[in-house]
Amino acid sequence: MAEKQSAPVKQDKKTELVFTKKNYQLLLISIAIVVVGFILMMGASGDIYDVRRTLIAPMVVLFGFAFGIYAVLKK
Repeated sequence: MAEKQSAPVKQDKKTELVFTKKNYQLLLISIAIVVVGFILMMGASGDIYDVRRTLIAPMVVLFGFAFGIYAVLKK
């Protein structure tokens, strides 16, 4: 004879976020580094071939993007 089955008990599933608070903090820091790099790239002087504009600022921006990738991948 067919047995009567009871409804499955609902379990409280705790939804876990993909990123932690630390990941978001690191991501905000990386965004700030990229913004500083772009501000350096704008420059205040009239010389377009200044070392700060052509060498330092792009390196700061690339470091900010690399730090952002680290912030996303950190577990």
